[in-house]
Amino acid sequence: MSIFKGACTALVTPFTEDGVNFDALGKLIEFQIREGIDALLACGTTGEPSTMTEEEKRDVIRYTVEKAAGRVPVIAGTGGNNTKEVAAASEKAEELGADALLVVNPYYNKTNARGLIEHYRTVCKATSLPVIVYNVPSRTGYNITPQALLEVSEIENIAAVKEASGDIAQVLEIRRLCGDRIDIYSGNDDIIVPVLAAGGIGVISVASNIVPREVHDLVMDYLSGNIADSLDKQLKLLPLIKSLFLEVNPIPVKTAMNLLGMSMGPLRLPLYTMAADNLKILKQRLSEHGLLPQGI
Repeated sequence: MSIFKGACTALVTPFTEDGVNFDALGKLIEFQIREGIDALLACGTTGEPSTMTEEEKRDVIRYTVEKAAGRVPVIAGTGGNNTKEVAAASEKAEELGADALLVVNPYYNKTNARGLIEHYRTVCKATSLPVIVYNVPSRTGYNITPQALLEVSEIENIAAVKEASGDIAQVLEIRRLCGDRIDIYSGNDDIIVPVLAAGGIGVISVASNIVPREVHDLVMDYLSGNIADSLDKQLKLLPLIKSLFLEVNPIPVKTAMNLLGMSMGPLRLPLYTMAADNLKILKQRLSEHGLLPQGI
């Protein structure tokens, strides 16, 4: 069974100087649901989990589950490069009420294909929740090949892959090899339509933090057969999407949300304030998209 079809927002985590700003997180969740988002991801890359304590991550997952209150599925990001810790975090996320897990392939120490399969097998033994494999080689330094993913997909509760390699040929090969065994979600906002054309059923999105309705409609148009309308929406979103990746995610999107009055607070080091020239472009794109008044 699919975890969701459509658009899932990889939520930004609002911070204060002292911790998580749960009031702002609650407002963000309500905004997302009101605007028609199909699922929420807590503690994905966009949420800065690498600089959060284990207690903060548990609290954010718990809060997101409680605030969503069953209105949309909540996916918890529990990935890491220590298999035992990932298994424990996944077990805890299930206890906290998450509907599914997003587990990135191990980074830094990396692995080989056999180790990758055993990593996911061990994590899946710790939970009964459906698991989304997260392939993002630009961050992890390791690409899950379609053949390796086929073997991973044979593990009982592997349900989907978030494919963020940016390689459409690879997405097609995943579809060819795995067929309907697992769902495919785009991990890149700039190629949602191509991934849908390759058999995908949705996106786990950064841009939907600020334009959830537009990203939701883009996907649903495609899935409903309105291909031309979907492509038109993708093309209109491209300048905004590109501006959200002028620097490493989530620096631009969190900056944009603060500009839009959404009170996301500071980034945590080593993430840092945008360069002035990139900030100027971001403001321009937000204005052109009708989100920010000219001159701000």
